[in-house]
Amino acid sequence: MSAAVYTLGARRRRAALRTLGFLSPWLVGFGVFFAYPLGATVYFSFMKYDGFTAPVWVGLKNWRYVLFDYPFFWPALANTLWLVLVMVTLRTLFGLGIGLLITRIKTGAGVFRTVFYLPFLAPPVAATMSFVFLMNPGTGPVNTILGRLGLGEPGWFNDAQWSKPGLTILALWTVGDLMVIFMASLLDVPKEQYEAAELDGAGAWSRFRYVTLPNIRPVVLFAVVTGVIATMQYYTEPIVAAKVASGVIGGSGEHFEPGYPEKSTLTVPQSVYHLGFQRFDTGAACVVALVLFVLAMAFTYVLMRRGSGFLKEDD
Repeated sequence: MSAAVYTLGARRRRAALRTLGFLSPWLVGFGVFFAYPLGATVYFSFMKYDGFTAPVWVGLKNWRYVLFDYPFFWPALANTLWLVLVMVTLRTLFGLGIGLLITRIKTGAGVFRTVFYLPFLAPPVAATMSFVFLMNPGTGPVNTILGRLGLGEPGWFNDAQWSKPGLTILALWTVGDLMVIFMASLLDVPKEQYEAAELDGAGAWSRFRYVTLPNIRPVVLFAVVTGVIATMQYYTEPIVAAKVASGVIGGSGEHFEPGYPEKSTLTVPQSVYHLGFQRFDTGAACVVALVLFVLAMAFTYVLMRRGSGFLKEDD
């Protein structure tokens, strides 16, 4: 009896070790690239640390400074939330609309698909610089055309009220990634369901609501969740747009206060960089990074929880 128990226990240990061996690549990656950085960020958020000298415990001092005294935190948070709500919504709707349009085109679909996808391939810095020059309020062709049409000529990236809409238009211009994802899901919708709906007398809107949307809901949820996470990390485009619009495009010797104009392009990742790599206040930068992490997790959790009602029951 004891020999049988020992053999059974040995088999279970071997099975556990074998399972652990298969999981080891993921466990190593999780520990090195997620668990350790997260733990270090929490640790340094309670420390006074400049990256050069030994960290010193300061308790909640960094948290109080970021939440009550750091002038860029709340504008950055408000701008980031605005971009999450507006930019993600419009990109999802625009990408879905372009996908629907191209899947309905009988001739020239490949040309339109290429035209809409190419801007996504442009490097973010080059695309943003070109976009800012095109929308320059004084010499840009966009305002020139609007003026000739008798329409208003916004200040775009030189106007605090128009800078975030300008970034949103830039994001819509590079919506090719979502377009491809939605096209793949739309082409996967069973044609038999469309034919049955047409026989029942369903119009275009009814077919979209009761046939197309239920079939692509998981893809829409994926687009929204990944869009929220990407927008919470939005850094390159707003800071490049602000630098180009303000005329500060030169080297590292030039001082640049993020958020031009009037902190309207400031985002939370920019605050992390400003604190950690320009002011060498690693503790405060870790506080902002943790707030960003918690917000991203909260958005993702809410969206995934809503997914139980958003997706079909059999998904």
